[in-house]
Amino acid sequence: AAALVESGGGSVQAGGSLSLTCAASGGLYASYCMGWFRQIAGKDREGIIAIDSTGTRSYADDVKGRFTISKINANNTVYLRMTNLKPEDTGTYTCVADDYPCIPEEVLGFRSGGVPSDLAWGQGIQVTVSS
Repeated sequence: AAALVESGGGSVQAGGSLSLTCAASGGLYASYCMGWFRQIAGKDREGIIAIDSTGTRSYADDVKGRFTISKINANNTVYLRMTNLKPEDTGTYTCVADDYPCIPEEVLGFRSGGVPSDLAWGQGIQVTVSS
């Protein structure tokens, strides 16, 4: 099974930027999707951004224009760059991976089938944005 290890995160003031990294190992083929979910206090966990091996991306509406995702297929690593952070972005960010074939929209649960049951999940990392 795939293992996902997140790094980065931490605390920042509103308007600031943070980057998260997720490294995947084991159990994945070259063509796969990776992305991020977020859980904010009092809310369900939600998919926010994902990318496949061709560079196709999917975004939740409230992160468009502020968050970007990139993926290095050769080393199974995905990078999340978060800018113009808001206090409401505070939460636990968790990396996910889905094996081929995959569609970023499906990985995030944006289609009628919901979040795929076979996603690999990281442990989660805290992001705190202060006002």
